[in-house]
Parts: sequence; C-alpha cells; structure tokens
Amino acid sequence: MTLRVIGAGFGRTGTVSLQAALERLGFAPCDHMGEVFRHPERAVLWEEAAQAKARAEGFDWERLYECYTATTDWPGAYFWRELVAFYPAAKVVLSVRDPERWYESMRRTIHPMRQNPDIARRLAASLGLAAPPDWLPRLVDRIVFDGTFGGRFEDRVGAIRVFEAHASAVIAAIPSDRLLVFDANQGWGPLCRFLERPVPEGEPFPRLNDSASVEARLRRGPDAVQPPEDDLSRRVKPAG
Repeated sequence: MTLRVIGAGFGRTGTVSLQAALERLGFAPCDHMGEVFRHPERAVLWEEAAQAKARAEGFDWERLYECYTATTDWPGAYFWRELVAFYPAAKVVLSVRDPERWYESMRRTIHPMRQNPDIARRLAASLGLAAPPDWLPRLVDRIVFDGTFGGRFEDRVGAIRVFEAHASAVIAAIPSDRLLVFDANQGWGPLCRFLERPVPEGEPFPRLNDSASVEARLRRGPDAVQPPEDDLSRRVKPAG
C-alpha cells in the first residue's frame, strides 16, 4: 500500500467523519489519532518521527503507513509537509471549520487530556479499546499542544491564529489540482468529485464524533459504548 490521500486538517475539523467517508470511498484503511489508541505500538514510531522533524532529518514514512492508503487528523497533520513530499502522487484534503467553533470543540474534548492524562484512558475505555500507555498522552502533548501550539493553546486568540495560519500555509504550498479545502457540512459532492469516486447512493455523509458525543463518553466512562465489532488488528501488520 501507499498513501493516496493525505488529510492536512487539524483534529476537531470533522476528521473522524472524513476518515469514515474516505474508507467508504475505497481509501481504506485510513489512519487517524484513534489508530494510535488502537495500536499504541505505533506511538513509538510517531515519537521517532517527531524527533526526526525536530532535527530536520528525513524519516521513512513507510514504517508508519505501509498498511494505510489514507490519513486524517493528528499525528499525520503535524507532518503534512513531510508527507506531501514523501508521497508526491497523493491528493491532499484540508478539513476546515469555523475557527471559533473549532477552538471551543478542542477546549472541551482534546485539551482536557493535557490537564488530566487519565481522561485519555477513560476515553479509550469508553470506546472499548485497551488503555493507552502512560506515555501516549505525552505524545499527544508533544505533537499537538507543544509541537503545534507552542505550549500556548490556552491563549484562545493565539491558538486560532495558529489554526488559520496552518490552513493558509497548506493552501499556499499545495497546487490547486492536488488540494481540496473541505468542510464536512458540504457532504459527499466535493469530496467525491475531487477523488473521482461516485457519490454513495442513498447514504448520508458520516457525522461522527461530535463534541457532545465525546463529552458524553468521557462523563459516562467505560460503559458509554460497546466495543467496536470490526477487527481493528487488521489495520496494522503484526510486529515481526
């Protein structure tokens, strides 16, 4: 496999919905931060990738993406420049949403993990997943809150400025025929045209993982939802 679609948008821009949509259109499996929770052994490679980025060194992305055809959300979005260079034939989808609504969603869902790492374990349990190792929330902190927001996410104006500057940088760097700026509210049409796939007949565009549902899972803990039925182990090759 090789990456054919690179999601460059930050988390909380409809990336779970985009992941589901891409997989429905044949770009499966699609990576997402949730895959790190499902396969925490991959976090070691993400740590190596972050170290390589900090040193301005190259990284063999096939070590992380050999089993994937698409990616959305963090951690991949943090490495969008590296990925678009490594996979020159891949198309790029920049998921976006209203900046103020994005910040509020981040503040209510992902940011609490920085303040209380136990929340990550509760979120994993609520999804029927194995509890992430203690260092996994630290990886989120390194890539998202320190790596992306410079440790100043609490500064609402500054964080929104980072969000908007990121979108501008992607748009400036990627040729228009390779890039789709996509709001999940647009539905199947723009995405299907961009990826040259037919619109799934009679199927609404996925609407998954909204802020209210995430907060509800965190409040209700491990009994919030049943474990997923699909065999998540198929998404990554076994070690060795």
